Amino acid sequence: MDLARSCKPEAFVLLAQGKVTSSTVLSRRTRNRSLQLNQIHADLGNRLLNVPFLLCSTQAHALILRTVPMDAERAAKLPFDPDTLREKYRLERDKRMRADGNAQYIEVVGDYANYIDDPYIEESTEREPYTDHTQIIIIGGGFGGLLTGARLKEAGFDDIRLIEKGSDFGGTWYWNRYPGAACDTEAYIYLPLCEELGYVPKNKYAFAPEILSHSKHIAEHFDLYQNACLATQVVDVTWEEENARWRVKTDRGDDMTCQFLVMSNGPLNRPKLPGIPGILDFKGHTFHTSRWDYGYTGGSSEGNLTGLADKRVAVIGTGATAVQCIPHVGEQQSTSTSFSERPLPSTFETTEQRTPSGPLRSRRVGNATGWRISMPSPQGV
Repeated sequence: MDLARSCKPEAFVLLAQGKVTSSTVLSRRTRNRSLQLNQIHADLGNRLLNVPFLLCSTQAHALILRTVPMDAERAAKLPFDPDTLREKYRLERDKRMRADGNAQYIEVVGDYANYIDDPYIEESTEREPYTDHTQIIIIGGGFGGLLTGARLKEAGFDDIRLIEKGSDFGGTWYWNRYPGAACDTEAYIYLPLCEELGYVPKNKYAFAPEILSHSKHIAEHFDLYQNACLATQVVDVTWEEENARWRVKTDRGDDMTCQFLVMSNGPLNRPKLPGIPGILDFKGHTFHTSRWDYGYTGGSSEGNLTGLADKRVAVIGTGATAVQCIPHVGEQQSTSTSFSERPLPSTFETTEQRTPSGPLRSRRVGNATGWRISMPSPQGV
């Protein structure tokens, strides 16, 4: 399917990995109308490089790129040069590209394996291994798996099993429960199946607990908990030509088979550790934000981390996660410090964020050696 001929010029879809097998794009003009797209080819990315303006928002598996077509005459009337602006963004992108890629991180195995333990399990997940046959197995319980399961249920398929590493559905939103966690894409666009569930998001930008709750409601509404394997990780998948079926093995001893296998697993459930020496030598308490230890910090996703009242806390990273959680960390302390590998030139910023305890101002100071984010008190600077 040629995307340029199949959808409105305002809506393009580009899968992060180059190709989309099934996705829904919300039209910019008509929020309630959607366009089903299949087999969008990777060369779309090359065509988009020549589009003057891109407004981006991330979905569970796709990057939505909305464009406004512009001819040379209109571009000439702009108060800036589009080519110069495009080159500026390319240069900034290149500054953040690393030749070592994922090799810059420490793999969470061996001595680091505790960083991926599940701290959110509320009840025992012990069960006997499955050795049965299912018509359809879906690997992954995030939005992709939930959407696939829901649509298959609507189409009349009932013999379905979802396999999910977390002890509940939600995907990355099962794992990311750190205080202040929220999605930077409008909830009306980001949350799937709102119409089917008759659900209206509470906020324009949903906080993590609402997204996780919505994921569970989808599973309940479409009866996806039935026959599901939660707290289970697939370790081997093999196609048996002689039996025309898939064999799926898991870390729970399951040795099951299926006629159809859907891969809906993503990379956002696995923490990344910075490739710096000394992590194991640190004598204090450490954890990854995607495995937030509320047993140590106290509080909840809304903050009130009373367990940190007498602690000195260092946060490695200054991305969106740090921006969201540091204000809550700073509520209980005189100072919290954040470290980043790539600071901007020397600068100073003062920001304010509304928290459950009121407005919280923070200072963010950057120089050649790193960022320092100081969080004195909820009312002070």
